[in-house]
Amino acid sequence: MKEENGKKPEATAANAGVRINKYLSEAGICSRREADRLVEEGKVTINGAVAKTGDRVMPGAKVVVAGQRAVKEQEDILLACYKPKGIECTSDRSNPDNIIDFLHYGKRIYTIGRLDKNSSGLILLTNNGDLAYRIAKAGERHEKEYVVAVDKPITEEFLQGMAKGVPMLGKVTAPAKIRRTGETTFDIILIQGLNRQIRRMCEYFGYRVRYLKRVRVMNISLGNLARGKYREVTPEEKRELYRLLKED
Repeated sequence: MKEENGKKPEATAANAGVRINKYLSEAGICSRREADRLVEEGKVTINGAVAKTGDRVMPGAKVVVAGQRAVKEQEDILLACYKPKGIECTSDRSNPDNIIDFLHYGKRIYTIGRLDKNSSGLILLTNNGDLAYRIAKAGERHEKEYVVAVDKPITEEFLQGMAKGVPMLGKVTAPAKIRRTGETTFDIILIQGLNRQIRRMCEYFGYRVRYLKRVRVMNISLGNLARGKYREVTPEEKRELYRLLKED
């Protein structure tokens, strides 16, 4: 491409390539943050040259991470899984309870976010690191809905306190939507994902969680999916998901 009026030509989608951290994320190797760390440690090469932070991967380039070639999967995988209690949301194959071996999917995937070992319900899995990153960083549209049972009768004080926000881990949780469904049960919608958040919130008011199931992440619902099974997220669900992420 020739220069005009002494100016350098603008980069196009075809010649600009993809930043190395995004490439590794989209290839399902790791998160963008982890990719930056691998690059800084000199464990990534592009066409045989050690990659530097900010390098771009051009079409057809050979990218190698710790001796293994990183190739972006052409198929965009997004699964909805009903995680049973006792299974951990980790890709660490040395953990006997890891969700990857439990599902036996056959292609490289990993979870979007986490759901603690003692909880059950909806977890999303993908091979698209960029999508996982965007969902993790989504704003107030990233609703997560749970069904919860506690160890004693629920009071109005408890419901109001949970809804307003609870001191936890050095901060106050964001306001939540909560609805009593029985003497000891309630539904709650959060826009955060703090470690063991619902359990810690309940403990603050002297309650102990007996049962916790996540039934929705953003616009994707668990529905009638059987425990331990997974399904592909539908094209309609994907379109709505990307619309929500675009608005953030």
